[in-house]
Amino acid sequence: MGRTRLVVAGAVAAVSGLLVGGRMLLTRQAAIARRRIGKPLGEDSLDADRVWRGSLEGEPVELLLLGDSLAAGLGAARRKETLGGRLAKGLGQRMHRPVRLRTVAVVGSESPDLDGQIDALAAQARVHVAVIVVGGNDVTHRLPVSVSASHLHTAIGRLRERGAQVVVGTCPDLGALRAVPQPLRRLASSLSRRLAGVQAETARQAGAEAVDLRRAVGPLFFDEPEEMFSMDRFHPSPLGYRRTAEALLPAVHRAAQAALSSSRQTEQS
Repeated sequence: MGRTRLVVAGAVAAVSGLLVGGRMLLTRQAAIARRRIGKPLGEDSLDADRVWRGSLEGEPVELLLLGDSLAAGLGAARRKETLGGRLAKGLGQRMHRPVRLRTVAVVGSESPDLDGQIDALAAQARVHVAVIVVGGNDVTHRLPVSVSASHLHTAIGRLRERGAQVVVGTCPDLGALRAVPQPLRRLASSLSRRLAGVQAETARQAGAEAVDLRRAVGPLFFDEPEEMFSMDRFHPSPLGYRRTAEALLPAVHRAAQAALSSSRQTEQS
């Protein structure tokens, strides 16, 4: 028994040493990634909020963007190249009417910040379609998936209570970030894929439509990183935002049609 206990104790010590060593390695690699990426784009995105396709007839479709730097459009060189600008222009063209864009997304946000972004809206502010893109910072800051899902579910519920149709762009695959060394990149990829799956299921349960960005545009970011990423190799380039908007636009269009149809029925009743 004494020898068995010694063997077990030795095995436990070895495993503990590996875990500690693994955490130290990942911590060092995270520091390397932060140095490589830096903040060449700053922390302020372009203000793209305005009425897009204003020459078209009819009342504007009210489009709201919430979430992190992707939703805010950090990395775009011009307003029309932001995710919001791309979606507003595309939606206006499909709906044949103006689109008023309102962005409450904030660079660096995590899922728990969605509540504050909704709080920032005026009580009487009308929203037809709300687009949520969040999750990358949840992964990099090691936020538990259950916490992310809970805050996403709450945010969707609050937006639905305001009469909005909601579209959720799930967490991108962080494995495309070549500035992040291995094995940290593989871990980030695994965690982001897991979060994306949970986000999709959470969205469905809460009455929103989910768009799997990993499947829709992920291969482009893996295969064409120089074109799809901006100078920091972390945020999308104008082309990256264009492809992301193209992936989201069909769901946003369906949401707008549903919202306006519901609004007409309410007015007639």
